[in-house]
Amino acid sequence: MLNHPRKFRTNGRTLEELLSFQGKVALVTGATRGIGLAVGRRLAQEGISLSLCGRNEEALGHLREELEKGKILHIVSKTDVSNPIQVKEMVEKTLDKFGKIDILINNAGITADTLLVRMKESDWQTVLETNLTGAFLVTRAVAKGMIKAHYGRIVNVSSIIGIMGNAGQAAYASSKAGLIGFTKSVARELAPRGITCNAVAPGFIETDMTQGLPEAVQKGILSRIPLGRFGTAEDVAELIQFLVSEEAAYITGQVIRVDGGMVTI
Repeated sequence: MLNHPRKFRTNGRTLEELLSFQGKVALVTGATRGIGLAVGRRLAQEGISLSLCGRNEEALGHLREELEKGKILHIVSKTDVSNPIQVKEMVEKTLDKFGKIDILINNAGITADTLLVRMKESDWQTVLETNLTGAFLVTRAVAKGMIKAHYGRIVNVSSIIGIMGNAGQAAYASSKAGLIGFTKSVARELAPRGITCNAVAPGFIETDMTQGLPEAVQKGILSRIPLGRFGTAEDVAELIQFLVSEEAAYITGQVIRVDGGMVTI
C-alpha cells in the first residue's frame, strides 16, 4: 500500500499546490517596479488577491491597468510607508475589501548613496525611515490581524549590502542590516501564533540602476559573482513565492541570499 496519496497534476502543478494559495491575500510594498513588481506578478500567477502600493502615481496607473487586464482581484494605493497615517489607511482599505491579509512583502526601499563625510543628516533619516521604519509600520499594522487568525507569512527584502557593507552606502547598508535584526526578532515573537517571518538578501539584480553603470564597473562586479551574471527580479520573486507557500511553513527567522554566490560567509 502506498504511504502517500497519488498527486493529481494540472499543468505540472499538484492539486495541493494549486489549492495552497486559494483565497489568500498579499500586501506588497514598493510594488511598481523591480523586485516588488515581479513579486506581485508571481503571486498573481497563484491566484492570490493583491494589495499593492508605491509612491509614483504614473507607475501606479500602469499597474492598475495591468491588473485589470489580467482580471486579478486587487487594490492599488499611493502610499509612503514611512508615513504612519498613510500606512494605516492603506491597511484599513485592504481589510475593508478583502477582510484579511495573509501575506506581507516589505519591499519598499530607497537609496541616497554618497560618502560618509558628504552625507546629509536628512538623507540618512529618509533612507532609514523608508527602508526600516516603513517595514516596522506596515508589519505592526498587519500583524494584528495575522495574530488573530493564527496564520501569516512575512518576507522582508533586505540586501547583501546589509550583510557585507559597501563604501558609499552607509545609510542603505544600515537600514538593510537593521531589517535583518527586525526579521529575526519578529520571527521569534510571532512564531507561537503560526506566523513566519524571513528575509531575502538580493545581490546585484538587473535594474535601471545596474544597467546605467559604466561597462568597466559592471565587469568588475560580474567578476565577483561565481555564476557570472546579474540576478533578475524574477529570481528573487521565485524565492519569495516559496517562502510564503505552505511548503515553507517550518522556515522562519532566516536570511536567504539571492546573489549568485557572491557572498559565501
